[in-house]
Amino acid sequence: MLFGDEDLHKAKTICCSRARLWVGLKRKRKEEASLVATGANPVRRALGKTKRKARPHHATSPPVPHGLAASPPSLSRPSADRGCPIPGPLMAGPSPPSHRGSLPPPALHAMRGRRRRSGGGGGAMAAAPLPPAARAPPGGVAGRAVEAAPVGPGEAARAEGAEGLFVVLGAGLAAASHPLLYVKLLVQVGHEPLPPTVGRNVLGRKVLYLPGFFTYARHIVEVDGKRGLFRGLTPRLISSTLSTITRGSVKKAFPLEDMEHVSNKDDVKTSLRKVVKETSHEMMMQCVSRVVSHPLHVISMRCMVQFVGREVKYSGVFSAIGRIFKEEGILGFFVGLVPRILGDVIFLWCCNLLAHFINTYAVDDNFSQASVIRSYTKFVMGIAVSMLTYPFLLVGDLMAVNNCGLRAGLPPYAPAFTSWIHCWRYLSAQGQLFRGSSLLFRRAPMPAACFPID
Repeated sequence: MLFGDEDLHKAKTICCSRARLWVGLKRKRKEEASLVATGANPVRRALGKTKRKARPHHATSPPVPHGLAASPPSLSRPSADRGCPIPGPLMAGPSPPSHRGSLPPPALHAMRGRRRRSGGGGGAMAAAPLPPAARAPPGGVAGRAVEAAPVGPGEAARAEGAEGLFVVLGAGLAAASHPLLYVKLLVQVGHEPLPPTVGRNVLGRKVLYLPGFFTYARHIVEVDGKRGLFRGLTPRLISSTLSTITRGSVKKAFPLEDMEHVSNKDDVKTSLRKVVKETSHEMMMQCVSRVVSHPLHVISMRCMVQFVGREVKYSGVFSAIGRIFKEEGILGFFVGLVPRILGDVIFLWCCNLLAHFINTYAVDDNFSQASVIRSYTKFVMGIAVSMLTYPFLLVGDLMAVNNCGLRAGLPPYAPAFTSWIHCWRYLSAQGQLFRGSSLLFRRAPMPAACFPID
């Protein structure tokens, strides 16, 4: 709390008057002490002994008047006349020294009451009003502790910087992995420009292998040059940026309460409730970001599969948006969205629940490396579950390019699918639900057995 000039002037005036009073009381107490010590007044000497015996050193604090903040017990000191502690920050004004000669701390913004003596005896403490600057806010110390500190411009700038860093890292990762995604998409649509080669499996039998990622990428470089590996990169970067920004915005709009990690088997219900809450929150963020970024994902897929028929139908982001809206309407931007969202939801729930049950029942808390194992459980489960949900990704990518006027979305590569379930059944009947899941060791399908082995 900031003090005004008027409040500081009042506090200064009160402190100066209390200092002068303390000097006068100190002189008077010294004279009384000298009289008692020399025995010049036996009655006052006896009264002094009685008062010293009846004066406790540790007494309870008197009730604090309404509107004054209570101080911690460690800040109080015993009074010289009544034996009751006086709060330091509030009544820290000058007071006469005790019979042991202890001096009070200096007063800054408060004062203590004046002791008035009449005759031989008792006195009363008259507490002077404190300046407005020394009064505590409603609720005292607890009220000040509850008040939330406003977010400064520095913290807001750091938050914006962190969000910008995430966007840059996401865009960099998307650009670095784009050649891999490009080759994977061409394999998914069934484009095999190179013949299979003869190889041997782990049992030593001769099998036919389709070209892997590096051979396929070398073929693209021979056809389109090195820049050809980054066909469709611009809409993919925009899609990645929109996804990252959307996730951050949803996380700010619907923050998840921080819950303590629970791993004991006795608290299975509590820990399971935590996993369900976190997974639901993550699912919401993933679904919203997928819906926002999917139109750019469709444009990126169609730009890349133009390599199959050497088309130039989708040459830019804005021209592609206009063409899709003209030919297919608003629904053309969301083809293949349903299987991708289903794949994301199944992946999140299976991965998080499996990791939770393994960490709860399979990993013992007494094991020395339990925390290390738990940190890798979710990562391993993510790899395993991603293989099971791969058909949803494949169907979503095929639906994004199907029957759009490009050669890769028409026969003989694929028929015109009426829905994503039709596409799923077609691939299941052909045994191609996992086509493109591996880019290093690709076994040739059965129709490729016509190639000579020797």
